[in-house]
Amino acid sequence: MGTYAIAGAGGDTGRAGPSSPAPAPAAAPAPPAAPAPAPTDVLWQDNAGVSHLFFHSLIVDPERAFADRHSAAGYHDYMITQAQFARILDQLYARNYVLVGPHQLASVAADGTVATKPLRLPAGKKPLVLSVDDVSYYEYMAGDGFADNLVVADDGRVRNTYVDANGTTHVGSYDVMPMVDDFVREHPDFSHDGARGIIGLTGYNGVLGYRTSPSVYGGRNPHLAADVDTATRVADALKGEGWEFASHSWGHINFTTSGLGDIERDTRLWKAEVQPIVGPTDLLIYPFGADISGLPAYSGPKYDYLRAQGFAYYFTIDASRTAWGQVGRDYLREARINIDGISLAAAMRGRPVLRTFFDPASVAEGAGPTP
Repeated sequence: MGTYAIAGAGGDTGRAGPSSPAPAPAAAPAPPAAPAPAPTDVLWQDNAGVSHLFFHSLIVDPERAFADRHSAAGYHDYMITQAQFARILDQLYARNYVLVGPHQLASVAADGTVATKPLRLPAGKKPLVLSVDDVSYYEYMAGDGFADNLVVADDGRVRNTYVDANGTTHVGSYDVMPMVDDFVREHPDFSHDGARGIIGLTGYNGVLGYRTSPSVYGGRNPHLAADVDTATRVADALKGEGWEFASHSWGHINFTTSGLGDIERDTRLWKAEVQPIVGPTDLLIYPFGADISGLPAYSGPKYDYLRAQGFAYYFTIDASRTAWGQVGRDYLREARINIDGISLAAAMRGRPVLRTFFDPASVAEGAGPTP
């Protein structure tokens, strides 16, 4: 408790005598101090521990996707529906997640070294990286209830072309990228500094729904040059919205089991056939999550080659925890969590990880075949 001075201490009664001046009026008590304003932004403390969720192309028409039992198994394991993705977006937003990009987490210096960057978010917000793999609209998906490609619509925004079961063509938001763009327009605070997500591309079936690979479609696709031009325009529009591109390898190879020579050949193809469309990138998403190292830091011939090719950000898979990352002298490595039928089934059996982000039961409801 504080010590207060008491009037009249030392024997003075505090009463004025006949010749004493009138006492001064007591000072009014000071108003209570205003509470300190809540911080408008807070420094995130662990850039290597930012959660990262990834998806594949969304099922628009479950009835067609699950009609054939052979293809249905793969679609159910590795993909989710549009309706499920919409529920996930709503719940991520309600739980105060905000989209960030890898280049907001770390930067690469001129000498190749990597350092984390200060990440300041509104108080209460939590950073989240989002990525989408295999945005090629592969040939095997045709007619199975998915979008066919990405296009630049008349208003300059990126949309999908989708042909319904009756053969009617629609242009609209039928996959992750346009749906996220729509959501951010409605909820601008879901994106930090314009961030959207990472689009991981292979090359063997072309990119973004266009058969752009000269080594595969040369002589087979009479519209190859036009497809390359159109895909480039779509890629530019996506980058303008805040999306980033990553190599997912040209042939969806396994980097763990592939030899260095195979990795070199595949990387040359990606840089020859995909990079001219999407531009250079320093992001590498491992197919299958097949990393070139376990927990130990990167080293060795595979890493030396990939780093020399300009890759500084590497993404693997780990659905056993909500976040994992590693900052090396010249790289940032981050684990991603797959959001698909496999992870939803694991959540329904009791694995707790997805519950951090959304309610798995409400997302899985009405998904199609029972997990």
